[in-house]
Amino acid sequence: MKQSTQFQLSFMMFLEFFIWGGWFVTLGSFLGNNLNATGAETGMAFSTQSWGAIIAPFIIGLIADRFFNAEKILGFLHLIGAILMYQMSQSTEFATFYPYVLGYMIAYMPTLALVNSVSFNQMKDPAKDFPVIRVFGTIGWIIAGLIISFVFKWDSESNIASGMLSNTFTMVAIASAVLGVFSFTLPKTPPRTVKGEKVSLSEILGLDALKLLKDKNFLVFFISSVLICIPLAFYYQNISLFLTEYKVEDSTAWAALGQISEVGFMLLLPFFFKRFGFKKTILFGMLAWGIRYALFAYGNAGDLFFMLAIGIALHGICYDFFFVSGQIYTDTKAGEKVKSAAQGLITLATYGVGMLVGFWVAGQIADKNVLDDGTHSWSDLWAFPALFAIGVLLFFAILFKNEKVEYKV
Repeated sequence: MKQSTQFQLSFMMFLEFFIWGGWFVTLGSFLGNNLNATGAETGMAFSTQSWGAIIAPFIIGLIADRFFNAEKILGFLHLIGAILMYQMSQSTEFATFYPYVLGYMIAYMPTLALVNSVSFNQMKDPAKDFPVIRVFGTIGWIIAGLIISFVFKWDSESNIASGMLSNTFTMVAIASAVLGVFSFTLPKTPPRTVKGEKVSLSEILGLDALKLLKDKNFLVFFISSVLICIPLAFYYQNISLFLTEYKVEDSTAWAALGQISEVGFMLLLPFFFKRFGFKKTILFGMLAWGIRYALFAYGNAGDLFFMLAIGIALHGICYDFFFVSGQIYTDTKAGEKVKSAAQGLITLATYGVGMLVGFWVAGQIADKNVLDDGTHSWSDLWAFPALFAIGVLLFFAILFKNEKVEYKV
């Protein structure tokens, strides 16, 4: 791959996740402090990610894969996103904010697949080249958090009180506009299917992979994947508000510790996978969810702050050991014919259905744990996902029969 192409793809990936990390992490604090949103309303806002994930296959399958170059669709969606993101920054009540965030996530979620398509289309050896490109996405997410905390200090107690968190949307709107324009300069990635060729609904949604559910082990894994997204939703929806209510300074930078650990544990994943096998690696990931929320429940911003920091740092194990291992397992079980369909089905089930349910549950639990002063009883709130994660762990441990899964690196 040419160095110029590698730079283009790396910059694309950096901006793609800088955009996501630049507003999604602080969304909970913005909704609670700027818009006085309830837990249920906060759940609605976060669940737009799930609606975007459900709708994304239609945009990719019916438009991007058939009629237009991927880089052009990418640019168009990010330009639309820039406009919607700016409108979000101007919103002063939830009723006006929600339509914009819903529209934005419907536009943004398909771009996650599009940046991958543009990248893979330029690579002769994706297994070798893609991780080098993708890591810039994680760096982008981390940099966004550091800028919010250390450069502009929008997440400081005083700036949150004065409504400065809305500036995160303005920052992201600018970045989205830059990526939108830049996308039109990316290497050409033509449609993968021939114009006029019929594409079935089952192909678009990955339903061709449903036959894999006849395998008991895969069915147990599939159900576990959906269920574990419920405690995952609690983290995404509440981490920012949790830290700001505890008056943790530079809370967005601390939240970025989760992405830093994600990089580190990704490097350790091959060792765990080969040393302990697929089942135990998955169980490590599930156990980490339970431990993380227990640390959140009993830690504080004072002498027990280290418990909060460790809980955030466990994100690498929570995410990599379950979801990345799950992608490898799915790839192995599916075979060449339905490999893409199987990954699409898992994505639809987790980020679509699982997270949709998870954000709704998290919103209901949050509303039940509001104190008289408007803050939350976090020890009670975090107890639910901790126990739920342990329940999923027991379900998987008992019903999933150990099997050897090859991890090709």
